[in-house]
Amino acid sequence: MFNGRTLLIATKHHKERVIAPILENGLGVSCFVPSNFDTDVFGTFSGEIKRKESAVATVREKCLAAMEAFDCDLGLASEGSFGAHPSLFFAQADEEFLIFIDKKNDLEIIVRELSLDTNFYGEAVASYEALTAFAHKVHFPSHAIILRSSASNDKAVIKGITTEEDLKKYYNYIMEVFGTVYAETDMRAHYNPTRMKVIEVATQKLLQSIQSICPECMTPGFVVTSANPGLPCSWCANPTQSTLSHIYCCKKCQYTHEINFPYQKMTEEPTFCDYCNP
Repeated sequence: MFNGRTLLIATKHHKERVIAPILENGLGVSCFVPSNFDTDVFGTFSGEIKRKESAVATVREKCLAAMEAFDCDLGLASEGSFGAHPSLFFAQADEEFLIFIDKKNDLEIIVRELSLDTNFYGEAVASYEALTAFAHKVHFPSHAIILRSSASNDKAVIKGITTEEDLKKYYNYIMEVFGTVYAETDMRAHYNPTRMKVIEVATQKLLQSIQSICPECMTPGFVVTSANPGLPCSWCANPTQSTLSHIYCCKKCQYTHEINFPYQKMTEEPTFCDYCNP
């Protein structure tokens, strides 16, 4: 279905470095990146352009816009979000969405990767010594830094700082002009190797999803769409909230299939039982 076809990757931040090798080897496609497609119009991490829609809506819009602009029927885009982990208190997370669209076969596959592996951080720095401490914490200079006058002020935003010389120069400039400096990690993929690794993991997950074929209609993307709780407790045999089964569903023909004990566990520890450990 994909061998020998051209795959457009909608990015301006060199994500193709990790995406292209995986999909070219796994699907037999030939990847290319349009040189003059500005993905920043859909939102920037530094806040000058606010993202108007959800991450999923944005990544779909980004991909379709690029495919239309360059007349391609096979495209891919990604969208990242950073902030508090949805279930772990005081933990930061990187949430990456990848979308794969095949207009020729009316196919859309989306994967999500939620990772705790991120250096997403920002703070006001009152001295250059405080800034160097911040820089060490976020793995500078392998990971770039953004300096601005304040967390919410876009009047002075200097991105992609990767040398101590520039870090000191731009710190002194912003402090002299505005009186305050706010430092944050540059989360653009080509300036943040940690994020790039998460995108690589998401791409591997995407490849697995594409290679998962519906047994009824042979359409790619036969993936888990829901999970059923109810794994029995090993002591009392009452159902727990742990996963008992996964439901696979085909978007094309709606065929579904249930897989019991997807994690190769027949019972759950009493620690996670609401009856034994209320």
